[in-house]
Amino acid sequence: MSRTLTTVGFDADDTLWHNERFFRITQDRFAELLADYTHKDHLEERLLEAEKRNIGHYGFGIKGFVLSMIETAIEVTEEQVPASVIAELMAAGRDMLQHPIELLPHAREAVEALAGSHRIVLITKGDLLDQERKLAQSGLGDLFDWVEIVSNKTPDIYRTLFDRHGDGPDRAMMVGNSMRSDVVPAIEAGGWGVYVPHGLVWALEHAEAPNDAPRFAELESLAGLADLVNDIG
Repeated sequence: MSRTLTTVGFDADDTLWHNERFFRITQDRFAELLADYTHKDHLEERLLEAEKRNIGHYGFGIKGFVLSMIETAIEVTEEQVPASVIAELMAAGRDMLQHPIELLPHAREAVEALAGSHRIVLITKGDLLDQERKLAQSGLGDLFDWVEIVSNKTPDIYRTLFDRHGDGPDRAMMVGNSMRSDVVPAIEAGGWGVYVPHGLVWALEHAEAPNDAPRFAELESLAGLADLVNDIG
C-alpha cells in the first residue's frame, strides 16, 4: 500500500536543538555594554532594524547578527563606541559559534521513528559552516537521507527540495518552530506544515498561524510527530 506522505523535512535550530537562547544571552550582554548610551528597549529596536536591513547582505545566522550588533553600536553611540566593546561583541560571536549543541526533548526519538519508513530531509537556513558544525555535533547526521542548507525558506524552495528529494510537496511534510519559515511556505507549496513551538522565537520569524489550512497541524512537542505522520498515512 502506497503512503500518502513519503518525505518529512525537519528544521534544525530550535526544532531539533537549542539556538535562540544563545542569541538572547548575547543580546542581553550587548545591552549591558551599551547601557551608558541608550535604553535596552531602544537598542533592541535599532538592532532589529539593522538585522532586517542586513539579511539580504549577510543572510541568517550568527555572523550577520554580530555585524548588525556592531553596526547598531556605531549608530547609537554616534561613532563613539569604544574598541573594547567591538572586541567583546566579536568575542561573543566566536563563543556562539563554538557553543556545544544540546538536543531538544524527543528530537532524536522523532527522527529515528520516521527514518526507517520515510525519506528524512534536514532543511535549515543560516551560515553554512555553523550549520554543518551543529549537525556534526548533534549526532543526528546519519539519520537524514539529505541535508539542505539554504539562504531562505520560500514556497519555491520547498517545491524544489521536495521534488528533488521526494515525490513532490503534496506528499511531503515540513516540521519546525517557525511559522514564517517552516510552516506557512511549506503549506503554500502544497505540503503539510507542522508547528512545534519552542517558546523563544526571533521577532522576524513571527507569522499568523494558518488555522484554516487543512494541512496545518500543531504539536506540543516532537513526541507526537510519529503518531501524526501515521494518522496521515
